[in-house]
Amino acid sequence: MSKSLTHAKIIARRSADRGYAEHGGWLKSYHTFSFASYYDHHFTNFGSLRVLNEDRVAPKNGFPTHPHRDAEIFSYILNGELTHRDSMVRKGAEGGQGKDFYRMKRGDVQFTTGGTGIAHAEQNESTKPVHFLQIWALPWRHGLKPNYHTRTFDEAEKRKGFVPILSPLRAGPEASPKEEEEAVPSIPETIPIHADFVMGAGIIEPQGRFEWTVGAGTEVVSKKKKRNVYVHLPMTKGGKARIRLDRREDAVLEEGDGAFITGVNAGDVLGVDSLGEAEAEVVVLDSD
Repeated sequence: MSKSLTHAKIIARRSADRGYAEHGGWLKSYHTFSFASYYDHHFTNFGSLRVLNEDRVAPKNGFPTHPHRDAEIFSYILNGELTHRDSMVRKGAEGGQGKDFYRMKRGDVQFTTGGTGIAHAEQNESTKPVHFLQIWALPWRHGLKPNYHTRTFDEAEKRKGFVPILSPLRAGPEASPKEEEEAVPSIPETIPIHADFVMGAGIIEPQGRFEWTVGAGTEVVSKKKKRNVYVHLPMTKGGKARIRLDRREDAVLEEGDGAFITGVNAGDVLGVDSLGEAEAEVVVLDSD
């Protein structure tokens, strides 16, 4: 069992304090950081983490085609289906990717490098609502070639411990075009990101405990000292999920809450206890 991280500072970001927006009855969106019409100079980014929106989109609705550039953008599907199309992959022209590429379901993560510019649309083409996290990270350099990745992460594995989802492109900021094309991540079986950034997710049963190793260890990330770790507990169990960080009574998170963790170093071990009546799906965003 890991020791308490006495050198770490943990500050909760309560769900009710997040920005909130409704659009035309089809979108309900909570914003952890300043986004669109919501702005708070205290919450603009946290390390490389720039956007964390918890969105619900009604059936037969969604985000029309819109442009992005110089951002790493990814969607983590909690429930329902979300159809992704972009200027590189259009309906009827998916090629070998087929429907598995563009129609995302629970367990899927869709990742886009905006780079020099890409336009995409995210639509709920199903008959049920979709609930997902939309997350943006700031890339380590601008002008990257637009690209995308989609990967499914096993539910059973998430119930055993935190599963790495994203890790830095192994070739780093000076990657050659060939290395960009090969897209080898620092952690096998993850999606490569152009940032000193690791994402993990786990599903912790009541009274269970998982541990997250900061930076996914000392060999994965470039910045070893004073990393920024954000832990988020999505609103998936009707308020019945609850977690505690580092055994601290002042770091208990309810659904929709998150926490800023600073002063931690690569290799530190953060304990996460599930205290609620229902299993807790926990997302960890670990950046420089």
